[in-house]
Amino acid sequence: MVWVLLAAAAAFAAEAPQTSSPDLEKVLHQMDAVAASFKTAEADFVWDQYTKVVNETDTQAGKVYFRRSSKEIEMAADIAQPAQKYVLYQDSTVRVYEPRIDQVTLYKTGKNRAEVESFLVLGFGGRGHDLEKSFEVSFQGYEPAGGERAAKLNLVPRTVKGKDIFDHIILWIDPARGISVQQQFFEPQGDYRLAKYSNIKLNQSIPGDVFKLKTTGRTRVINPQGSF
Repeated sequence: MVWVLLAAAAAFAAEAPQTSSPDLEKVLHQMDAVAASFKTAEADFVWDQYTKVVNETDTQAGKVYFRRSSKEIEMAADIAQPAQKYVLYQDSTVRVYEPRIDQVTLYKTGKNRAEVESFLVLGFGGRGHDLEKSFEVSFQGYEPAGGERAAKLNLVPRTVKGKDIFDHIILWIDPARGISVQQQFFEPQGDYRLAKYSNIKLNQSIPGDVFKLKTTGRTRVINPQGSF
């Protein structure tokens, strides 16, 4: 699911900012402040992918990590359930390793690198006001999420291409920490992905081997047609 979101990132480029409400401005400023000092983050996650046509929900669970140094950003996801899988974003490339079949699938970001990285840290170390470059952002009050009283933000893509991928996105932001504790991505056909984060740790040391795929000497590497 992570690489699908990364692929969508390039569709959301836009320019005109939106007039913000005082409540929204407060949340976005807090996110800006967190982004200015952001170095690392790690969290436990549960991702629910709902498919409307079959009325089924697939669930993945594991840990996700982010690391920023200078202008570079890396992301690693260790998916433990229902099957072991590793996702690594590094050097402008998404790598998905499936130990069961001992295969790595590569997805190149190419010229869309900046957009991908912006989308990658959506609610997790990205600047709040940068959201308004790609989305119409509205404040929808406060409600419980992730054990917090979270600010609920609704994001509507500004571009037609973006709306073809996501109808809208909801972020639940912990105002005290300026980070997302829950996200929901709605697709036009009625499918959605709900991401819940817990045990969030900011700016703590993360072992370097987290950002390395533990492949074998026989691992097959493929680069599918249509990767970006």
